[in-house]
Amino acid sequence: MPQAAPCGTWRSPLTAAAVAAGGLRLGAVACDGDDVYWLEGRPGDGGRNVLVKRAVDGAIVDVTPPQIDVQTRVHEYGGGAFVVADDVVYCANDADQRIYRIETAGAVGGSIRKVTPGVDPEPLTPPGAWRYADFDLDRRRGRLVAVREDHTRSGEPVNALVAVPIRGPHSEGTVLVSGADFYSTPRSSPDGSTLAWLSWSHPLMPWQGTELWIARVEPSGALAEPVRVAGGPTESIYQPGWSPGGELYYVSDRTGWWQIYRATNATNANGSRVMSDPIVRAAWLRDAEFGRPQWVFGTRTWASIGASRLVVSYARSGVWCLATVDLDSGALSNIATDLQPRDWLAATATQVVFVAASATRPSAVVRYDLRSGRTDTIREASSTALDVGAFSVAEAIEVPVASGQTTHAFYYPPHNTAFVVPSGERPPLIAISHGGPTDAAQSTLDLRVQYFTSRGFAVADVNYGGSSGFGRAYRERLDDQWGIVDVDDVVCVVRFLVEQGKADGDRLVIRGGSAGGYTTLAALTHRPGVFKAGASYYGVGDLDALERDTHKFESRYLSSLIGPRPEANARYRERSPIHALDQLACPLILFQGLDDPVVPPSQSQILADAVRAKGLPVAYLAFEGEQHGFRRAESIIRSLEAELFFYGAVFGFTPAGDIPSVPIDNL
Repeated sequence: MPQAAPCGTWRSPLTAAAVAAGGLRLGAVACDGDDVYWLEGRPGDGGRNVLVKRAVDGAIVDVTPPQIDVQTRVHEYGGGAFVVADDVVYCANDADQRIYRIETAGAVGGSIRKVTPGVDPEPLTPPGAWRYADFDLDRRRGRLVAVREDHTRSGEPVNALVAVPIRGPHSEGTVLVSGADFYSTPRSSPDGSTLAWLSWSHPLMPWQGTELWIARVEPSGALAEPVRVAGGPTESIYQPGWSPGGELYYVSDRTGWWQIYRATNATNANGSRVMSDPIVRAAWLRDAEFGRPQWVFGTRTWASIGASRLVVSYARSGVWCLATVDLDSGALSNIATDLQPRDWLAATATQVVFVAASATRPSAVVRYDLRSGRTDTIREASSTALDVGAFSVAEAIEVPVASGQTTHAFYYPPHNTAFVVPSGERPPLIAISHGGPTDAAQSTLDLRVQYFTSRGFAVADVNYGGSSGFGRAYRERLDDQWGIVDVDDVVCVVRFLVEQGKADGDRLVIRGGSAGGYTTLAALTHRPGVFKAGASYYGVGDLDALERDTHKFESRYLSSLIGPRPEANARYRERSPIHALDQLACPLILFQGLDDPVVPPSQSQILADAVRAKGLPVAYLAFEGEQHGFRRAESIIRSLEAELFFYGAVFGFTPAGDIPSVPIDNL
């Protein structure tokens, strides 16, 4: 029988080392014939991203050698770091940001020299201050089309679409399209005659307004007769691509929800294409999201599986599903699985490969056979052997908020097969504010959440107003209201759970990373008294400093989240936690990567110094070599154990196990 023991003291089978070992980051799946490729971010290898191949015979091998870390820093967040075709991989390397060619099955022929597979990468671009991402192989002309970010001049880097030859001397790329601030998703039609791409400019973010363009590709490789197909400042276009027959598909949120469309060949008076009705015609799916916010390159929600069928992923109420679509009838058929697809999928006529997870299964690379209906797991993110009965399963909740609207969250009760909450005690609650802020919490297995629930904490992962997956209007709730709506929504969720008896109102914690770190700090300073402790991972404390010091991709983001300059100057100071520390009334722990290009380490240092000077308990842990998000096993272990120790020190309990202490000032 389980033993009653104070919350926070439960001995858990899930150690921080097990969480780190299960922190394998899986993504960016691709198919090359029947071979399957994906990226693995390995905490035990310093966070290095390794390209892995599963051959048709089932053999799994690393494609990239130890000196290659498959990662691009375009937009700093990266993504779209490789493309594979005909047993040849083209990828970006983190250390020098050059493009490399790696053969995975011997020689290709022609003028491409024979290399040792996975050992002898050949650079295509010269050393220099250029970054490349989102590759498309133009077989017809022997080149890659890619997004290039040019850092050779002072000021903001210059983005463009460029062509990089896959044969001949090194080239930094020939510019094909320029003039907009940002580009993504260059995709060649199957016959190579047409190129499609997305563009947008400051102050828009890609989930606010993008434009879809196509142009004819001349024999010389230059682009001619560009035509805007769809999009604009109030319409977000996502993932343009081509069917095997040369039809152009894309995702648009012009109705308020990201839906899939097929472009027609007609043009209107201003030269823009006219789009057809949405591909999916089921009325019950009009509130479904078939798109995702483009924080990184290369994410996908649809792929062709034949001349008249697509495989798609979509979200309703924050839960993702996998389905097939008949293009002739518009009928959608769900694929029966408890797995929720994540940001990547790829397909051929016979198989669908995607990254997915469930409430009790960690992320995995999964293969679905379209002929047999069989689902096979190729690689799991975690090898930790835990009974699925040991996991806390999320409960979706909807909570009324002050604006008269509803916010969404996933509630995880404390759960451990060996322990129960003593009679009369309510569990401490950790409220998570996710990053982005245009991102979303998921209800799938997260070992970091389970690390705390298995020790007696309840957790609420909040999809506050501004989160994706609930339609454009829900995302726009945060316009001009960052630091207000997100904070109010989190506060409403925790108060609701206290009223329901699911949390102890005297032991409420808020934690978050990046933009979620800002929400955490804003809640602690502008809603004092609600939370009794906070944990900020590389959080934003000074909005003026963020706008001044951050990278190009997000350098105008605050104009929509806070307001345009100079009209909203006062708001930046009012909503910056660093200027409201006189209202902070509870202990705070801060975590920061010292190589973070998004949120400068100085922000966390200034906050720590100010809280220390005020006399409140504070701990600050900085990590050498970590960027925006911890990738190394030792950093993940140290931060989790430090956070648990900190909560124990604040709430007066001793965590089970050998948890290293953390220096806490003023405690």
